[in-house]
Amino acid sequence: MAGELSLGLNEIIERALQEDIGTGDLTTLSVVPANIFARCVFLVKEEGVVAGLPVAARVLKRLDPEVEFRHRVKEGARVAAGTVLAEAVGRARAILSGERVALNFLRHLSGIATRTARMVDLIKGLRAVVVDTRKTTPGLRALEKYAVRVGGGKNHRFGLYDGVLIKDNHIRIAGSVKEAVRLVRESAPHTLRVEVETGSLAEVEEALAAGVDIIMLDNMPVAMMREAVRLVAGRALVEASGRITEENIRAVAATGVDLISAGALTHSVSALDISLEITESSVDRGLLTLDR
Repeated sequence: MAGELSLGLNEIIERALQEDIGTGDLTTLSVVPANIFARCVFLVKEEGVVAGLPVAARVLKRLDPEVEFRHRVKEGARVAAGTVLAEAVGRARAILSGERVALNFLRHLSGIATRTARMVDLIKGLRAVVVDTRKTTPGLRALEKYAVRVGGGKNHRFGLYDGVLIKDNHIRIAGSVKEAVRLVRESAPHTLRVEVETGSLAEVEEALAAGVDIIMLDNMPVAMMREAVRLVAGRALVEASGRITEENIRAVAATGVDLISAGALTHSVSALDISLEITESSVDRGLLTLDR
């Protein structure tokens, strides 16, 4: 996972643990002796794509640096219900106190990867690429965009700082697409591509005249998208966006667009059903070593 996520992952995990454990796990501290070690498995209960195993491992290691965590499937694997995703051995108090945070990350990221993989599968054989949006959970964008990549999708801009996208409200204030593009070209680095959101064929023509690099077709009917692609004729990349679902993504891709951005990849996914189950416990750590 090194290089795949931001350097802020430790801070994200620290905040999540502080939120859940606070001054101490009252139940675990009362019930579980400090000298007990446990072996646990992460078990998936439905078909899906796995993302976030390294995050779950880091959660447990934050609470017990000596925890042994072993992947039983690869990150990004497509798994069936009943598959053991990973096993861990460590102090029982650490495993139980970190259980919910580890599962929250693993379930959520796997849900995103699963949704992304389904959408990618639905447009196989067509030129379009599935990309995400900025419709992410505040504070978790790097993790969620990582999960999109694990699921086979691509990332749109990470934030307002690394890409130019002139939207309808920018155009209203600037007065026209032409003027908005001119202002961007004057101030933004020349290495950045300029994208403009359009909602009609007239706006597509205006964007082409302004010499933009990417034209977003926002909430356009499929027939209009097809005509817009014909109109652009390769002079710019074409991105379809707005109300993209598993039901309509194939039809959208068939219009010939280059990119399909879907907020649904991150803003409304269902978590994959994964549980953590203690399988053994002992005062002797050596009895619970995972098989190599």
